[in-house]
Amino acid sequence: MTSTYVKDPAPAPPRPPETGTSRPLTRRAADWLTAFCFTLPALLLFGALVLAPILYAVYVSLFNWGGFGAPSDYAGLDNYTRLIHDPVFLGDLWRGLLLVLFSVCVQLPFALGMAVLLNRKLRGRALYRMLFFAPYVLSEVITGVLFSMIFAPDDGLADKVLGSVGLDGLGGLWFADQDHVLPTLFLVMTWKYFGFHMMLYLAGLQGIPTELHEAARIDGAGPWQRFRHITLPLLGPTVRISVFLSVIGAIQLFDLVWVVTQGGPDHHSETMAVTMFQFGFKRYQMGYASAISIAMFLISLVFALIYQRSVLRRDTQGALTAMRASR
Repeated sequence: MTSTYVKDPAPAPPRPPETGTSRPLTRRAADWLTAFCFTLPALLLFGALVLAPILYAVYVSLFNWGGFGAPSDYAGLDNYTRLIHDPVFLGDLWRGLLLVLFSVCVQLPFALGMAVLLNRKLRGRALYRMLFFAPYVLSEVITGVLFSMIFAPDDGLADKVLGSVGLDGLGGLWFADQDHVLPTLFLVMTWKYFGFHMMLYLAGLQGIPTELHEAARIDGAGPWQRFRHITLPLLGPTVRISVFLSVIGAIQLFDLVWVVTQGGPDHHSETMAVTMFQFGFKRYQMGYASAISIAMFLISLVFALIYQRSVLRRDTQGALTAMRASR
């Protein structure tokens, strides 16, 4: 019996080390190209539907233009000079500030309290959530018409209910009274929008581990202490987003006010958006209306930048850190 000896193949020569940076640069360029291709449609839409109208509004605001034909009567910064001396627009700023304060100090705490209540194990809490969120689903036009009928003087449901319990003195002109129109309008806004913020808070509350509350309860912490030291800090990102949305919404409020009061009586419920609509489509002063729109845009932009840098900065940094860690 003969045995055969098979010689092991010679080992392959070692590959020379890569000295250039062509492959990393090529991979990086491919990543950038992929990201650009995915974001290009969104950038095109953003440029066509956001940037182009803003730039055109800036252009139109430099003219005394009625909206027909091409702008030709160049006015420079006269529309902006008129803006800062217009008592109606200055009143819009004051009313907008009041609506922001009402929203942040009244509407949002009320929504947070309802969210904490409905986060407990209550019988029928799903029904309550649906009922409280239902007003947000209704359009602003339907809401405006509904409350115009409810707060109609003398014949409205509000006056009849107050009269039936002996509180006739609390009824009145509601939307037709200069002193009552803004609080009544804010009541309608709260009914319409608090359900949205309540659902935001409910989503945030359900992300808080129950073990933390159980441990705090074992240590002797009461309900208020658990809410102050556990619930509220962990709900901070949700609260900050809710405040941001509420402020921006109050600055840009239009449709609900227009359906209910059209800015009356005597401009006492008018907002910047309503004033812009009045001058642009009722008085045909498109140049001045464009200046108002640019002022609204700048106010919203400045607030958003300051809020993002001072309030949301920690949240965004935490999100970026989590994204990098998950790679």
